[in-house]
Amino acid sequence: MSKPQRTPRKKGPLKGTGGHGRKALEGKGPTPKAEDRSWHVAGKRKAARERYEAASSKGRPSQPPRHRKPTSAKDDSELVTGRNAVLEALRTKIPATSLILAARLEMDDRVKEILSIATKRGVPILEVMRPELDRISGHDTVHQGVALKVPPYQYAHPIDLLEQVVDRGQTPLFVALDGVTDPRNLGAIIRSAAAFGAQGVIVPQRRSVGVTASAWKTSAGAAARVPVAMASNLTASLKELKSQGCFVIGLDGDGDVALHELELANGPLVIVVGSEGKGLSRLVAETCDAIVSIPIESMTESLNAGIAASVTLYEVAKRRSER
Repeated sequence: MSKPQRTPRKKGPLKGTGGHGRKALEGKGPTPKAEDRSWHVAGKRKAARERYEAASSKGRPSQPPRHRKPTSAKDDSELVTGRNAVLEALRTKIPATSLILAARLEMDDRVKEILSIATKRGVPILEVMRPELDRISGHDTVHQGVALKVPPYQYAHPIDLLEQVVDRGQTPLFVALDGVTDPRNLGAIIRSAAAFGAQGVIVPQRRSVGVTASAWKTSAGAAARVPVAMASNLTASLKELKSQGCFVIGLDGDGDVALHELELANGPLVIVVGSEGKGLSRLVAETCDAIVSIPIESMTESLNAGIAASVTLYEVAKRRSER
């Protein structure tokens, strides 16, 4: 059986593209300036400046919806321990359910004032043996013979916090935490915020530390003066703060801007601090108007969240005092 013969292909030029690739050869035109590219650092800085100027021209940020309900912490009552922390909590009229004192406690001026305030406010006073106070406060806690039982912390809403600051005629300065899980870092940041004029700290609702007894202790009572707001979604809250005229910066060792070169420190500012290990999350970093680095010696790998926030807040406070 013979095989069927194939028809030979015609030789000659093949069919062309008909000019479909001509546009690709022509190029995309001149490269836009850095400040006209939205993803570029200069572009983000320009956009932030325009938002700030627009908000300033109106006299204040646009009014967000009022009467947001504060978010309660998930855990039950907390114990605020230590004489300074307990005294500050009572001075600021934090609602307390009971004051617990160790038996045969050495009296000093702080303890006397603690007893005076608690008595006037009708806070029940319980006296227990020191081993019992060690047990209920945690054996690794230095309670100094004094503990205050308080209900779960009532968090503000970030935008309500902004509105309150603007109503007082102040320039907003907040610290936001991204992935910080150590309560001692939160306490240190709250303490630095109080020292350098920040009006609040923002924590995410998930994968982040809250205002616990350990944070209260580390803040040395500053948690009674500096409000902490909780964001159900940190990225969304940062975008909302930006829409109200705030400039958002993130701290990272590989930042594009050195801290001493930071612009707009005198404007409404949100400083975002990431965890010491992972740093800023990708979505939060992309939301920031600028990524700022703190110049440190090459032998030191990084600063923990509390120290990084403190150094940045000091630099911002110094620039604001010079204006």
